[in-house]
Amino acid sequence: MIKIKTSKGDIVIETYADKAPITVSNFEKYVNDGFFNGTIFHRVIDGFMIQGGGFDKDMNQKDTNPAIKNEAANGLKNNKYTVAMARTSIPDSATSQFFINVADNSFLDYPGQDGFGYCVFGKVIEGMNIVDDIAKVPTGNHPSGHQDVPKDQISIDEAITE
Repeated sequence: MIKIKTSKGDIVIETYADKAPITVSNFEKYVNDGFFNGTIFHRVIDGFMIQGGGFDKDMNQKDTNPAIKNEAANGLKNNKYTVAMARTSIPDSATSQFFINVADNSFLDYPGQDGFGYCVFGKVIEGMNIVDDIAKVPTGNHPSGHQDVPKDQISIDEAITE
């Protein structure tokens, strides 16, 4: 399990290494290396998801490890409170960014709209109220060109393996 200590409260994630071994190993490496400490939830869309794990408090994108294989065909669904890897339009492009679904987002499930989908690798088991609180914060455009950025920053102070 992974505990994500945020400026809004703690979120505990149960991971599914049996279903997404590459993804869980990748995520746990970032956690164990302290990569997420001091990052922010940089993209929040109420009714969809909250995304973090890639930008520091100044909205600078952090350098990451190499991208991993997309394991979205693992049978897990992008249901409310599940955790999945963010990626670009390239299926095997996930690195450190993750998102927590705040609704059932079946259009992200394998095969998805692009034939690949988004890999679910865990589920929030404590702190669902924190996830809901984050989803409700006011957002706007950031001078860096990013959209749906919380107006009041939500930090990931620490992520640890439990």
